[in-house]
Amino acid sequence: MTVADQREAPDRAARQTPGAPSQVVRAEAVIDLTAIAANTRLLLTRMRAVNPRAELMAVVKADGYGHGALPSARAALAGGANFLGVATPQEALELRAGGIDAPVLAWLWPAGEDIAPALVAGVELGISSLDHLTAVLAAGSADRRPRIHVKIDTGLGRNGVGPRDLGAVLDAVAAAERSGRLSVAGLMSHLASADVPDDRSVAEQTLAFRAALGLAASKGIQARWHHLANTPAVLDHPDTFFDLGRCGIGLYGINPVLTPAGLRPAMTLRGTVALTKRVPADYGVSYGLTYRTSTETTLALVPLGYADGIPRAASSVGEVWLRGRRRRIAGRVAMDQVVVDCGDDPVEAGDDVVVFGPGDAGEPTADDWATACDTIAYEIVTRIGPRVPRRYVGESADGAGDLAERNADVRGPLVGGSDQGDQVGDHGDAHQSSDDPGGDR
Repeated sequence: MTVADQREAPDRAARQTPGAPSQVVRAEAVIDLTAIAANTRLLLTRMRAVNPRAELMAVVKADGYGHGALPSARAALAGGANFLGVATPQEALELRAGGIDAPVLAWLWPAGEDIAPALVAGVELGISSLDHLTAVLAAGSADRRPRIHVKIDTGLGRNGVGPRDLGAVLDAVAAAERSGRLSVAGLMSHLASADVPDDRSVAEQTLAFRAALGLAASKGIQARWHHLANTPAVLDHPDTFFDLGRCGIGLYGINPVLTPAGLRPAMTLRGTVALTKRVPADYGVSYGLTYRTSTETTLALVPLGYADGIPRAASSVGEVWLRGRRRRIAGRVAMDQVVVDCGDDPVEAGDDVVVFGPGDAGEPTADDWATACDTIAYEIVTRIGPRVPRRYVGESADGAGDLAERNADVRGPLVGGSDQGDQVGDHGDAHQSSDDPGGDR
């Protein structure tokens, strides 16, 4: 019995007619909402051990890192997050359309974009330049005063106001706030190397952020939120906490640092063997015939390919869990399918295949796939394509729409609680998966 069988059997049984055969799927991503809620609670608890008043922004951009933005947002709110973060205003509007009324921040948009719908929906916007500020002021109104977060580049060299322009932008922001045209909800920055052990840039950026906060205060800007810490910083760098942590990848159970944390991976990618065949020795497999069988063997066809998000870089190196053991992909990953060499094992069409999961039964994890493909686990989970359906299990899987309502104190930007009574089980941490940090990468 595979990990998918063990953890999903009750859910399957509840959804099937008695006596009906087990559901056979080409592929699906099973998302454990309980894990997302528990991971959120764990990260928030870690921050509050240092700052009891700290709150957490759950980053659900890129469709919740491939897990589904709406269900992930609701699970994170149930776990104690009081704020949601996305990259684009459109992502924020999708949350609003789904009934999410918690505070939402979107920080990546061109100054020419139509942001009026986002402002009407009460979305808070990040600004990184005078052009952004001008656009926000043009789209705002007396009855729709924009709430903004000034994003400050403290050394990452990407989005954010650079050192040369910071004084002028803060002057303009302060003047606009004094005139009642906007409200400064937050000051924020993003760390470049919080997941790199002993990297000096973390301390340098933290000092630069503190200096920027001092400059803003000297100009009369008193923001409610100050946020710098991402997932790796929450796990390893308490000096970066301030009063709001902005966590992304950790919510989904992927640990970007070496420090054990007890995070549980939320996604299990599974499929079904569509075909098996017996072939002789020296039989070529898949495009380019880069793999040839060493003996007579059984080949199993798994109908998942790079159109579904399986990296082509996994050719001949990626492993799946099939019939109680890991088995390596034989040859090239194709658009719709991969092949596994199963030797003389009794593999049959209809057998369950786990591409990656939490690792409970020995199946590969997203981190294992990242290592095999020389990438990061973020990419493995976010690239799973739209033709792979998501199925939600665990906490409120049948009533995810009620999760936010069960956390009434996440309704406004100044409040937000979490139930600290629940304990997070230590199901094993992922290994360091990247040279890139979590949060709003």
